[in-house]
Amino acid sequence: MDPRTEPRSRRERPAKPALSRAVIVATAMEITRAEGLRKVTMRRLARELDTGPASLYVYVSNTAALHAAILDEFLGTVEAPAEGEWQERLEGLLTAYTSVLLAHPGLAASALVARPGGPRYLALLERLLGLLDEGGVPGGRAAWGVDTLMLHATATAAEHAGRDGTDGEREDWDALAHAIDTVDERTHPRIAALGADLMSGAPHERLSWGFRTLINGIARTPNPFAAPDDDAAVADR
Repeated sequence: MDPRTEPRSRRERPAKPALSRAVIVATAMEITRAEGLRKVTMRRLARELDTGPASLYVYVSNTAALHAAILDEFLGTVEAPAEGEWQERLEGLLTAYTSVLLAHPGLAASALVARPGGPRYLALLERLLGLLDEGGVPGGRAAWGVDTLMLHATATAAEHAGRDGTDGEREDWDALAHAIDTVDERTHPRIAALGADLMSGAPHERLSWGFRTLINGIARTPNPFAAPDDDAAVADR
């Protein structure tokens, strides 16, 4: 028998790394960086790890949980500016989070339905709450407000991720711009009057404006379910 075609003993093969959640997530990260999140499936991971898909579910409950774990790993790169007023640092931290999602199309859409609960996500949440507290925002308002801020960042990233590189999405955007530009002012007078404003501004400018609007609103809008001393804290400051 030709030695090149003779079956190799399993004992001669390189030993596989012990399967664990950390190994699974690390492999998923490698695929994401090289080929994008869409290529990260349980079947693909099983092939990479030389095991069966069923073995992975012992460590990761489903694909959504896997995507959440991948996002949590990427959140380790999110940092707030070291200098500036608390609002500037808060906006900078949220912008950095948005940039991570934009850099990896697919993560934002996943985060909309399955937010991570890992250590890096919790660290990000703690920093956001800390900056709101530094700005004198009462705890009850911050508790609700941080969710709104994260949702705005995530939804914006989901909307814009991959837009510049996808002809279909570019065509959709151009079609909307054309529809607004050619609208009949007799039936849609407000759209006709504000058409230029509706489509104005770069994505990062609109994102920044949205963050500032939300931050100002959170600081001034009481939480109806907060403790009675929530508003008292505002008066004291």
